[in-house]
Amino acid sequence: MSMAATTGEAKLTVLGPAAAAPEPKEEEEATHGHDGVGTRSQWLRAAVLGASDGLVSTAALMLGIGAARPADALAVLLSGLAGLVAGACSMAIGEYVSVHAQLDVELAELEKRRRGGPAGLQLHAAAVSRPGQAAASSALSFAAGAAVPLLAAWLVASYRVRVVVVVATASLALAAFGALGALLARAPGGRAGLRAVVGGLVAMAATYGVMKLFRTHGV
Repeated sequence: MSMAATTGEAKLTVLGPAAAAPEPKEEEEATHGHDGVGTRSQWLRAAVLGASDGLVSTAALMLGIGAARPADALAVLLSGLAGLVAGACSMAIGEYVSVHAQLDVELAELEKRRRGGPAGLQLHAAAVSRPGQAAASSALSFAAGAAVPLLAAWLVASYRVRVVVVVATASLALAAFGALGALLARAPGGRAGLRAVVGGLVAMAATYGVMKLFRTHGV
């Protein structure tokens, strides 16, 4: 319903409730569509961060064991494999516990809204966290990142060449992961990739240096 009153050049238009208020269905669909895109972006960023964690920790672990026992290639490879399995399990368990706690809060909030909210309130299952899915995603992303330096080292027999290959491979992968994570967050990817590489190199150098001291002093 609308009414128009004109006095000279002035025109006043009064809109009724039906014209002024947006359609609830359209507003709801737009809101849930935006939430879906945001949720997918968060999942992708979490996967990229998990892969970066697996990459850095496994590469640093292998370099550290290699510094302490440079002649034992099998020990280096086994340490990388153990790091992959342990890290993936740790990420999965931690993510499951964390997301399950978040799920409990969400379910309590939804139940509260269902009891005291307006009539016709719809509860969407897509908005509820999934602990199992989060745990599997974290484990797989960590394992994927950890597999990069592990596979690179597996193909090299020489100790010195192995160190160069692991560091180079890890640096390139970290640059890609850092840039991708920044782009998913709509931020510049170049600086983020550089920060990821620098941080990874610091972690690898620290682990290598500490383990080198153990070998030098015969501990």
